[in-house]
Amino acid sequence: MSPDRAPERRRRRGRAEEPMVPEAEFTSYYGRPIVRPAPWKAEIPAYMFFGGLAAGSSLLGAGADLTGRPALRRAGRLAALGALGASMVALVHDLGRPERFLNMMRVAKPTSPMSIGTWILAAYGPGAGLAGAAELARLLPGGGGRLGRLTGWLGRPAGIAAAAVAPGVASYTGVLLADTATPAWHSAYRELPAVFVSSAAAASGGLGMICAPVTQAAPARRLAVAGAAAELVLEHRMEQSMGLSAETMHTGKAGRLMTAARWLTAAGGLGALLLGRRSRPAAVGSGIALMAGSACTRFGVFEAGQASARDPKYTVVPQRERLDRRNAPNP
Repeated sequence: MSPDRAPERRRRRGRAEEPMVPEAEFTSYYGRPIVRPAPWKAEIPAYMFFGGLAAGSSLLGAGADLTGRPALRRAGRLAALGALGASMVALVHDLGRPERFLNMMRVAKPTSPMSIGTWILAAYGPGAGLAGAAELARLLPGGGGRLGRLTGWLGRPAGIAAAAVAPGVASYTGVLLADTATPAWHSAYRELPAVFVSSAAAASGGLGMICAPVTQAAPARRLAVAGAAAELVLEHRMEQSMGLSAETMHTGKAGRLMTAARWLTAAGGLGALLLGRRSRPAAVGSGIALMAGSACTRFGVFEAGQASARDPKYTVVPQRERLDRRNAPNP
C-alpha cells in the first residue's frame, strides 16, 4: 500500500474502534419504574412528625416534673398525649382499618423495623396516655376527685416510663424508611434516624417554648437549639453520603420542602438562642418556625424517596458503580 493512503487507513481504523452501541437510557420494562414507589400518602409523613413530637414532649414533661416546672410538665404531657393521638389517627387512616395495627402485634420480628416499631409504640402509649390523663384530671373541678388523685400518683412513674421509650419512638421511623429498597431512603441509612431524632427534639422544644412561660421554658429552649443545630449538621452530612440520590433533595417538591425546612429550622434555632429567654413573642415565633421546619423535613424526605423510586436512574447508576468497584483490579 502506498504511503499516501496510510492516513485514510488510520481514519478507517479509528471509526471501527468507535463504540457501536449507544449509551443506555435509564428506562425500564413497559415504562414502569424498577423500584415501585411506596404506596403511602401524606398520612405517613404526618404520622412520623407527630410521633417524633410526642416522643420529645414526653422527655420534656418528665424532665420538667423532676425539676419542679409544673407549667412545662403540663405542656409536655398534654402535647405528648395529643401528638400521640394525632399520630395514631394518621397511621390508622393509612392502614384503612384499625385492626390492621393490632394484627401487627401478633408476632415480634427482631429483623423487621415495622414489627419492632409497633411494639415500641405499644410500650410507649400507656405511659404517655396515663401521664397526659393525670394532667387532664388536674384541670377538672376539684382535681378530678379520687380518679384525679390516683392518676396524680401514677403520673410521675408513667411519664418517666414514656420518656424511657421515647428515643425509640423518635428514631424507629428513620430506620423503617432506610430499610426499604427506595434509593433515597436506603442510601441515607446512616444518618436518617439521627436526623429524625434531632428534628423531633427541635419540634418538641419549640412546642414547649410556645406553651410554657419563659421563666420555666429553659429546658425547652436548650432542647430546641440543640435539636436544630444537630438537624442542620446531620442533614448536610446525610446528603453528602447519599451519592446520586441526593439530587432528589434539591429538586421538585422535595427540594422546596427541604429548603423550607433548613430556613425554618435555622431561624427558629437562632430565635430561641438569642431572643427566646427575653421575649415571649420571640419564643412563640421561634417555636412555630421549629415545628414547621420539622414537619417540612419529614414531608421533604418522604417526597425525595418517592421521586427516587419513580426514576430508574437512582437505582441503576449506583448498582453499576458498585459493580465497577467490585470488578476493579486491586492496586
